[in-house]
Amino acid sequence: MNNRDWCDDGDYKSAVEQAEHMTRVGWKAIGAVTGLLGIAVIGVFVVCLAVAVAMAYVVVAMP
Repeated sequence: MNNRDWCDDGDYKSAVEQAEHMTRVGWKAIGAVTGLLGIAVIGVFVVCLAVAVAMAYVVVAMP
């Protein structure tokens, strides 16, 4: 038999703490992925802008 009191909430509190920890980890992961995607979008925009400027330069520079 087990010697725990009937109102022992140790398992419940442990589960709540673990769930809160995993929630924090999940939100950090979501934030990191969102940040990386934002950086990737900015990078693609910069590359496209550089290509457009280079193409405009080629068109203007040709006689």
